[in-house]
Amino acid sequence: FTYFLQSGMAEIETREVFTSAMTDVITDVRGKSNETLLNITEDIRSEYENNKAVSLDKLAEKYDVDVVLDIPDTEIYNVAKHVKRVHVYSQHMDAITPGGHTGSTLPEAIKETGVTVTLINHSEQRLTIADIDAVVEKTKDLELTSVLCTNNVKTSAAAASFNPDYIAIEPPELIGTGIPVSQANPEIVENTVNEIHKINKEINVLCGAGISTGEDMKAALELGSQGVLLASGIIKADDQKQALLDLVSLI
Repeated sequence: FTYFLQSGMAEIETREVFTSAMTDVITDVRGKSNETLLNITEDIRSEYENNKAVSLDKLAEKYDVDVVLDIPDTEIYNVAKHVKRVHVYSQHMDAITPGGHTGSTLPEAIKETGVTVTLINHSEQRLTIADIDAVVEKTKDLELTSVLCTNNVKTSAAAASFNPDYIAIEPPELIGTGIPVSQANPEIVENTVNEIHKINKEINVLCGAGISTGEDMKAALELGSQGVLLASGIIKADDQKQALLDLVSLI
């Protein structure tokens, strides 16, 4: 039983989790079947894996901000069922229909996991123009919110013609550097917002790449974006909760 917990919880403090989680159920374990033990273990594992998402959900509610959480497809269902104010989204979906597409991500399958939002054309998962068009249209059919990633002003203007819900401008050279685009190249954010709104004023613009602090967030909003897209600024922080608090401290 203990080994199952350890092998299923890579890179976390298994002993601490096991001790705290088993406090309420240890007296019920003796005499249970293997199937029952596995079910109990899975419940504990699921609860642990989602406790950070639940904490984020509470912060979102407390500060009345919308937070979208991007996680691997394999974890979407477990997280989505534990949160209310946090919107869980997919990192990618392919421009395919049900059929023979082994290894691809079917939009309809993603929808069934509880996803409400999906990224499209992330810098690490680029799509062709035709596929971008197809996926954006599919999100509309499935009533999913679309976040279309772009890398410069020209591609942002072109992306606006597809009428996604959001366009996220992220110069790839700044992703993960800790150098916020809102400071390193504020013109690209401001010009992107202007060009997109010339085509469709209903599209919300997000600012990504290097965002990690409340000052970065404030600068991005002042340049005309409606929010930010970030990852390493929070995930790599020594104190993730404090990093989140700082992020929303000036808005």
